[in-house]
Amino acid sequence: MNSKKTLLILAGGLGSRYKGLKQIDGIMDNGSPILEYSIYDALKAGFSKIVIIVNRLIPKSYIERLNTISEDKNFELHWVYQEKDSFLPSDFDLSQRLKPWGTGHAVLCAKNVVQEPFVMINADDFYGKEVYQLAAEEIDVHISESQFGMAAYPVASTLSGNGNVARGICTLDHEDYLVKIEEQTSVRKEGNSILYTDNGKDIEISPDTLVSMNFFIFHPDIFTMLDLYFNDFIASNPALSQEFYIPSAVQSMMDEKKAKVLVKASPSQWMGVTYADDKNTIKDFLTSEIKKNRYPEDLWN
Repeated sequence: MNSKKTLLILAGGLGSRYKGLKQIDGIMDNGSPILEYSIYDALKAGFSKIVIIVNRLIPKSYIERLNTISEDKNFELHWVYQEKDSFLPSDFDLSQRLKPWGTGHAVLCAKNVVQEPFVMINADDFYGKEVYQLAAEEIDVHISESQFGMAAYPVASTLSGNGNVARGICTLDHEDYLVKIEEQTSVRKEGNSILYTDNGKDIEISPDTLVSMNFFIFHPDIFTMLDLYFNDFIASNPALSQEFYIPSAVQSMMDEKKAKVLVKASPSQWMGVTYADDKNTIKDFLTSEIKKNRYPEDLWN
């Protein structure tokens, strides 16, 4: 059994469609953003260490807020900045690069502070209480140097009423191991159908099709592989806007037989904030959860 478990939160995105720092935008009157609900759920499931990947736009006032909560609730908290020059050759020309290097690079930035099995999530996604309990059990039983895990969600429960969303459509084998993740950026509901557009053609998918919402369960050995893959990515002379994504890195590991990924359907409801108008939907959802006594009105008091 792995006694120490870490939650790694990716909070370094720029939130262009949301038009703001949605990672720290308080959802409820208590001022807690979604990432604090994730921390709360993970702590309840037995996680004891939180690592947050951030960019330099995160206000010091929010860092101080969460540091105070960490001290009061006695959990280990680390802040890691995703710098554009991290893990790059010293002579690499960054003068034209505007965007961060993507989620794979963000995870790699945690290499020096994570030495135990960990769950990786997005800061702006609400994954649900039970999925952290599932992840804790997976870490204790299945996670190893060659086997990772992922909690996936039915696509119907992950759509936004305010526009298209990007989703990683999962293909599994007969033992529920991941075969591939196919990233589609135009997933939406039209009438009673769920569609995405690929090469100009609309393709309908079943509502219960599992999609990746970036809830991965990793062994720390992944950092060695990410380092190698990121070096290869940089050596390929990527375009100025090209990013190094964690699903692509995981796909390479599977294709090269370096790791398997066991997929479990999440027992929890997913909620997310892609667009600013999505905030009202998740606020209503969390209000309902509070009324059911699944969360206190103020998470930390």
